[in-house]
Amino acid sequence: MPVLWYPATSWCSTSDGRTTWKQMSYLTWGVLQERVMTRSYGATAASPGERFTDSQFLVLMNRVLALIVAGLSCVLCKQPRHGAPMYRYSFASLSNVLSSWCQYEALKFVSFPTQVLAKASKVIPVMLMGKLVSRRSYEHWEYLTAGLISIGVSMFLLSSGPEPRSSPATTLSGLLLLAGYIAFDSFTSNWQDALFAYKMSSVQMMFGVNFFSCLFTVGSLLQQGALLEGTRFMGRHSEFAAHALLLSVCSACGQLFIFYTIAQFGAAAFTIIMTLRQAIAILLSCLLYGHTVTVVGGLGVAVVFAALLLRVYARGRVKQRGKKALPTEPPVQKV
Repeated sequence: MPVLWYPATSWCSTSDGRTTWKQMSYLTWGVLQERVMTRSYGATAASPGERFTDSQFLVLMNRVLALIVAGLSCVLCKQPRHGAPMYRYSFASLSNVLSSWCQYEALKFVSFPTQVLAKASKVIPVMLMGKLVSRRSYEHWEYLTAGLISIGVSMFLLSSGPEPRSSPATTLSGLLLLAGYIAFDSFTSNWQDALFAYKMSSVQMMFGVNFFSCLFTVGSLLQQGALLEGTRFMGRHSEFAAHALLLSVCSACGQLFIFYTIAQFGAAAFTIIMTLRQAIAILLSCLLYGHTVTVVGGLGVAVVFAALLLRVYARGRVKQRGKKALPTEPPVQKV
């Protein structure tokens, strides 16, 4: 099982290629998740097999392995002195669980376009939540570029992503659940961002969050009576156990990328990256499988690139003004 050592070794080494490993793991995780949830295990000529439908059990496996990877990284790599109270991690874990529940429940009561708009427009709510949670301030150009990115990604996803045939109608309860999903998800990343004020490392954050996430998920599975059934399914199908283990490894690597990005660049930058990832995934699908990109989709891509260029330009101007504002010492005259 040498793949289990990749997160620990790359986390202790240089940052070159670290983001590439984590992004590849995150994209692979998405592909594997769909395969595990749609595959029939134990299928033979006489039997159609059975599917695994409890996604929460997979979430538990992901979090348990992420907890183990983070623990090994803390032991094998030198870490800063931990000063954050452990109970503070539980807030991020609980909000993450609630955001996931609201997201999956909202899918039953909102239409496909509403889902796309909500997922693509999370950047500004994250920025507003940052003002409440960590008193973080943003410039006007940051709100402008965030809005342009949301508009561009929405245009591309709505025009290029195929709408499901059985898309439900949007109801008030669905909108409330969608608002809960955005609020809890915005709180999660900003609370984690605020916790980094204790000067902890990313793997220490990963360990604390996954510790409480495991407790919450185990409690939920026990309450539903699904923990034993998931374990039995794994015992019946060794192929499922191998797929779930690989899925958990990729999830752990993806979490390393998530916490590293939040620690280095903040919650808003992380949300922008994840929003762009949706559009990049569909764009790659169009290029690889010959799907056509509509005019509206191409215009959306142009809006996103324009917003990113504007963001880079504005940030460069801010840095230049900061350098000019620094007081310069007068030259020392020789006597």
